[in-house]
Amino acid sequence: MYIHKEGRKISIITVLVVVVLTTLFAFFIHEKIWAWWLSLALLWAFAFVVVRFFRMPKRELTTNPNKVICSADGTIVVVEQVFEPEILNCDCIQVSTFMSPNNVHVNRYPISGKIIYQKYHSGKYIIASHPKSSTLNERTSVCIEHESGKKILVRQIAGAMARRIVCYAKEGETVQQGEELGFIKFGSRVDIFIPLDSTIHVDIEEKVRGGQTIIATL
Repeated sequence: MYIHKEGRKISIITVLVVVVLTTLFAFFIHEKIWAWWLSLALLWAFAFVVVRFFRMPKRELTTNPNKVICSADGTIVVVEQVFEPEILNCDCIQVSTFMSPNNVHVNRYPISGKIIYQKYHSGKYIIASHPKSSTLNERTSVCIEHESGKKILVRQIAGAMARRIVCYAKEGETVQQGEELGFIKFGSRVDIFIPLDSTIHVDIEEKVRGGQTIIATL
């Protein structure tokens, strides 16, 4: 396990700030009462939470050309048939994964293929588990064309706490299943729009892992 590149700077700054504050506490406050120890504990707990948020665990990735792999760690909050108007312009199956601050926040490509569409949308910061967050929140949409000609849309969505979506996708690139698509900081959601004739393998409230859990068969 290591710290993801998107979190190295903020992790180092956070730890340094806590070290400086701890030193100042020790130098200026000589009476070590319970409030002193509590403040110290809260400072270091905050540093631990920040550093842990950007953790990047080593894991064996699932690769299968006919399978759609989950793009994020978290909990399945939506499995339903919808009409997708942004790029697919057809009915499809939406599978949404909600990521709490406790989850690993790396996002991965669910299939291999060519990126034919990538677009950033500014928006609101409704809690990411809310159904309207898919179309109202700040988000980035990435459409991948599979070797079979089928198209999968992945949508990174900022949540109430998230204020920055990082997306590495570029139109025209060929990507591999399981590679990093991006990162969303501090609570978020990822929607995947899958062809209607696919077989879905996950249910509402199921816990999933990015790069490992199979969510559908094309």
